[in-house]
Amino acid sequence: MGCVISKNAETKANRTARWRSTGIVALRDSKLKTFPDEVLDLDRSVRTLDLTHNRIVDIPMEISKLINMQRLVLTDNLIDRLPVNLGKLQSLKLVNLDGNKITSLPDELGQLVRLERLSISGNLLTSLPATIGSLRNLLILNVSNNKLQSLPESIGSCFSLEELQANDNLIEDLPSSVCNLSHLKSLCLDNNNVKQIPLNLLKDCKALQNISLHGNPISMDQFQQMDGFQEFEARRKKKFDKQIDSNVMIGSKGLDEGVDL
Repeated sequence: MGCVISKNAETKANRTARWRSTGIVALRDSKLKTFPDEVLDLDRSVRTLDLTHNRIVDIPMEISKLINMQRLVLTDNLIDRLPVNLGKLQSLKLVNLDGNKITSLPDELGQLVRLERLSISGNLLTSLPATIGSLRNLLILNVSNNKLQSLPESIGSCFSLEELQANDNLIEDLPSSVCNLSHLKSLCLDNNNVKQIPLNLLKDCKALQNISLHGNPISMDQFQQMDGFQEFEARRKKKFDKQIDSNVMIGSKGLDEGVDL
């Protein structure tokens, strides 16, 4: 029995040493019910933490010790809230919280000023904090499959945003500030209650190449009459022509990535 204990201790020590050396902690499908304390003990060593597909309910406040962490992946757990001191992890560039039970995001999320990718699809969000507008380096935001009725006006301050996915929510309209997103390339709002979009969206968002509004009550006539529609169509066509020329694989829907009619 003593040999078994010694072997287990050695294995655990080796694993911890590897984590400390590489900065990568991966505990996918490990049947964890609680956040592992051994990870917290690594504090500044952790660069990437992946706890995908466990049964973790709570994220401890002590996660703030991992101040050099750049990637946090907690997909497919049972997390229902985030600690307020998550905002202290200001090295974070990617946060993936898809497939949990989160009902709200703390205001402190806006302190993650280096964040480039935030994905929180498949949760129970009813709103986003206004502080999300402080994420000036955010490139991709995915809030699909929640219960959002609107997006905050502050979303227009995410000036670097290139891709906004908000499919399968309860959104009725978009804030006019979306027109400030001059780098926005893709806007996906399938299966919402959107009746109209800001009148200047196509005119002001000059990088926009794709709008997906399948399953919404907006009409093609409304869309085609918007200022900037012809320019948008030209960008969209150029994008797909380039993909075809490059032999990029096209999905089962082919080129159907525009307005659903």
